[in-house]
Amino acid sequence: MNTAVVNHEEWLAARKQFLAKEKEFTRLRDELSRQRRALPREQVKKRYVFDGPAGKQTLADLFDGKSQLIVYHFMFGPGWDEGCPGCSFIGDHLDGAATHVNQRDILVAVSRAPRAEFEPFKKRMGWKFKWLSSAGSDFNFDYHVSFTKEDVEMGKLDYNYGGEAQPREELPGASVFYKDDGGRIFHTYSTYARGLDLLLGAYNWIDLTPKGRDEEELSFPMAWVRHHDRYGQKASPSWAEIAKSAECGCEK
Repeated sequence: MNTAVVNHEEWLAARKQFLAKEKEFTRLRDELSRQRRALPREQVKKRYVFDGPAGKQTLADLFDGKSQLIVYHFMFGPGWDEGCPGCSFIGDHLDGAATHVNQRDILVAVSRAPRAEFEPFKKRMGWKFKWLSSAGSDFNFDYHVSFTKEDVEMGKLDYNYGGEAQPREELPGASVFYKDDGGRIFHTYSTYARGLDLLLGAYNWIDLTPKGRDEEELSFPMAWVRHHDRYGQKASPSWAEIAKSAECGCEK
């Protein structure tokens, strides 16, 4: 990166010029959020049952008296030993967010693996957020984050609204639901792939720096990310090894 070195007056002039663009972006982001809230919604008529810390709960139960529910689709498939490193990166942000979000709405994570399989990993990571299993239900498939072996083999993955998807049985996403006074539940929004970028507060901090994400020379974006207990290890496994052990496909 080659940038000019200037005196303070020139630096301040350039900074103020860029501030105008930042304010424009903020206004555009506010307008995009307004339009997101105004999107049509679809009623959820199927009954989904989850296994969580409080036992079996329906989708309606997850609202816990609130009217809005955010579900992070955490990539942890049946038979995995640990979660996807990318989803774990987001997982490291969930506890702090949930503490505040749950004062107004509810934020939970859901995976297709049985609870008994991801609870040891949750304990290892030191996470406290509510994490439930959708094992035995169509929830992950209906919200297009889990796919059958046949779909993967045939390349028929309805992921990110027809966008390009890695040929994997599990992929990440987030879905939002609303419950009205009559108890009806509506699906209002889902986002996938780079749409999850805003959930990564660490990246927002890194984006403020001169080098930014500095991922251009890496084999793929986020290749530097590890489970947080693996940073600094002398024999820290590569992302490809971690991803292979979790079958999450984040190595591409």
